[in-house]
Parts: sequence; C-alpha cells; structure tokens
Amino acid sequence: MRGLLFEAFGGPLEVHDLPDPTPSAGGVVVRVGATGVCRSDWHGWQGHDPDVRLPHVPGHELAGTVEAVGADVRRWQVGDRVTVPFVCACGTCAQCAAGDHQVCARQTQPGFTHWGSFAELVALEAADVNLVALPDALSFATAAALGCRFATAFRAVAQQGRVRPGEWVAVHGCGGVGLSAVQVAVAAGAQVVAVDVSDGALALARTFGAAHVVDARTTDVAAAVLELTGGGAHLSLDALGSPGTCEASVACLRPRGRHVQVGLLPPSQGRAAVPMERVVALELELLGSHGMAAHAYSGLLALVVAGRLRPHLLVTREIGLHDAAQALAEVGRTPGTTVLTCW
Repeated sequence: MRGLLFEAFGGPLEVHDLPDPTPSAGGVVVRVGATGVCRSDWHGWQGHDPDVRLPHVPGHELAGTVEAVGADVRRWQVGDRVTVPFVCACGTCAQCAAGDHQVCARQTQPGFTHWGSFAELVALEAADVNLVALPDALSFATAAALGCRFATAFRAVAQQGRVRPGEWVAVHGCGGVGLSAVQVAVAAGAQVVAVDVSDGALALARTFGAAHVVDARTTDVAAAVLELTGGGAHLSLDALGSPGTCEASVACLRPRGRHVQVGLLPPSQGRAAVPMERVVALELELLGSHGMAAHAYSGLLALVVAGRLRPHLLVTREIGLHDAAQALAEVGRTPGTTVLTCW
C-alpha cells in the first residue's frame, strides 16, 4: 500500500510503499475511502502523544470499505461500508461493560497506537465492537468527519454538555470540532456565540447558525460573551485546546454554567490557569469529552440522514495523498475540514 510516513517527530512527511496490514482474529482491514486531516494528527506528528512510535503513519478520521476480515469477526464482511470512532474499544474492560467505550482502559487509536489512515489500508481492532455501518447516501468524504470531529462535538454538546433549547452556548475555536459544535448546538435549539481568530472560520460559523461571532484578536473574549449573552454562557466549549481558550471558556460562564474541554491540551503548550475560586463561587462544572462510542452513533446518523445535521458542509477541501504532508503542516489555516480522498 501507499502511505504517508514520518520517521522523526516534526520531521519530513513522505509518501512510501509500505507493507499491507493483515487483520487480527477480531479485527478487520479497511480500504480507506476518505480520511480527515485533523489537528490531533498534527499533535501526533509533533511528538505530543506518548503512544506514537516511530516510524509512523498518521490519520484517524476515516471511512471506507472492509477489505479483509479476521477469523473471529461475526458482524462484518468484505465490502461493507463503514466508519469507526477514533477511540477503538476492547469491548471487555469495566469501562466497556458500562458502555463507556470512549474511555476504554485498553483502547487502540488508529494513527496513534498503531499506523493510521493516511494510507490505502488501515487495520482496526475489535471490529464487532467498533465499526459503524454507513448509510448508502453518506459519502466517504462526509463520513470521515464523523469519526472524530463531528462525533466528538456531538457528544460534547449533547451528552457531556447537556445542551437545552434556549440556552447560550459559547464555542471557542471554530475549526472542525468547533464548527461541528456550532451545528449541533443550533440544531438543539441553543443560541451560539462563536469565537475564533480567522475571518473565514467566523463566516462559516455564521453560515451554520451562530447568533454572534467574536474575533479573539481584537476583543476581550470573556467580557464580550458575558455581554452578548446577558450574563454568561450556560455551556461553553474549548474546541481548540490552548491555555487561553480554556481560560476564556471558564471565565465566560454564568452561575452554574458548564465548561467542556474538547481540544487537546498537551503539557508542552503550557497549563491553563483555571480560576478555581470562580468555579467554587459560581458552582461551575468542568467536564472533559473524549470522542464517542460506536454504539452511540445511531442517534447522530439519524439526524444526519434527516438533514438536521449537515457535516458535508464542513468539508471545504478534498486533496490527494501527495498533498497531505502540506495539509498536515498547515492544519488549522484553512477554514473547515480538509479530507484526503485519493491515493
């Protein structure tokens, strides 16, 4: 197979001919139809994820067709159209038994714990637990966004954040996750304040239904959100993952508000200074959100098929494998989602 490989953290990203993967007894190999270029992939390339071992093929937002099936797999066969969460659960630990696959104690993650989807083929473990069947009407390019950004945003807003109609939701960072969160919150009947430093990203947020946008380059973000919402957001998400966006997200909440940390905050980028005295005085909730289990996809897919959520609008650029290195190096500079669709 052909794939994008790096042999040093932050080093060159080059296309190579690589050995084809084979499925484990409980796993499958998927022929990749599309894979998203995500900021998490950039973190892995930069050496911010301790699971990544060199040499490495990145990529974790994928959709495609089952190419080969392990001997113990019961639910899937060659030719099935599938996607997969970026957290692949083991299916047997205590967390999995409780249905919390996204925090599985023995999870695997394509593009992190093993070679990922910036290649023609990718191996996935525990297929009967982790694969999600795709409706025929859903393209691979659209479905690729579901495995990380859109599914992550859906769970962060709807499940962890417990959004309610009429609430104010602040979204800090309007990349793929943030714009997905805007869509999900608006579809739930909430009013959204979208925050970013890119004119293009803020324009997309307005297109997706944000009531207000805030340019973080020129504005005190927390003060602006407090004013625009008449006292603060009920729910605020750091969808970027930086000390500044985390701090602003907590600071813009009204009493008993809920902060959800979605964007990664690697220690190398510094620790957020969260004002715990404010958390105590206002009885704020601080929550993490880490993807979404495969068994929870049915509700998301139903909303997509019904047209209430439109992840295809997030895909603003489709590229080939030879353009993937530059796209990964420049991730976040182009509004919307970049998807690799040809090899």
